[in-house]
Amino acid sequence: MIKIAICDDEPIFVSNNKTIVEQFIKRKKEIVTIDEYFNGEFLLADIQEGAFFDLILLDIEMPYQNAMKLTPIIKDFLPHVLIIFITSYLKYAVDSFSLSIFRYIPKQELTSRLNQALEDAFNLIKLEQDEAYIIQTKTTFKRLLLKDILYIQKNGKNSIFVTLNGQVKLRKSLKEIYPELNHNEFIYIDKGCIVNIIHIMQIKNGEIILRNKESLSISRSHIQPTQKLISTFWGNHI
Repeated sequence: MIKIAICDDEPIFVSNNKTIVEQFIKRKKEIVTIDEYFNGEFLLADIQEGAFFDLILLDIEMPYQNAMKLTPIIKDFLPHVLIIFITSYLKYAVDSFSLSIFRYIPKQELTSRLNQALEDAFNLIKLEQDEAYIIQTKTTFKRLLLKDILYIQKNGKNSIFVTLNGQVKLRKSLKEIYPELNHNEFIYIDKGCIVNIIHIMQIKNGEIILRNKESLSISRSHIQPTQKLISTFWGNHI
């Protein structure tokens, strides 16, 4: 089950957001709970008391506690929550990057952009809900959580899975492994390297910087496609 909170000080926008979400989950046949908030302080209070959410649709400009101040506090309690900023004010778009916001959606583009944001968010949430890649040989059985895989690199006739918990070698090609992952969050940055996009923190000078501070080079032919995929994943905010 995926848990969603919608928070906006204007009831009409809460209603609009909820309608779009409900139509989306009906099409996708997902099991979801939706909690409505008309005040950021009430949302924060519930989270501080133990409420859990996978996804929060959050209006930026609200009285008492705006989203720019609210988000870092929410992240302290729910570090993996996905937050979609919904606002009429483009001036906040750049600042939202520093807060690790999943998407930034102008209210005037709500209908056209929220559905795609929900599609991407649900895919990512499912990735993080203990989906795994199974490695099974005559002598080995390992269950690698997809969310823990940093990257997979070719090593001769083998592939090396580099994870948050160490490395695992498999005698299999990247070409065979890639479709088995079955998630768009895994991208090629080189013909010999597949990276889990959720662990990319920065892209600079032809390299990506991962969550563990490791850097990997992007091949020249993959620079533009990689930049485009990362930009799309981070939300194409502006």
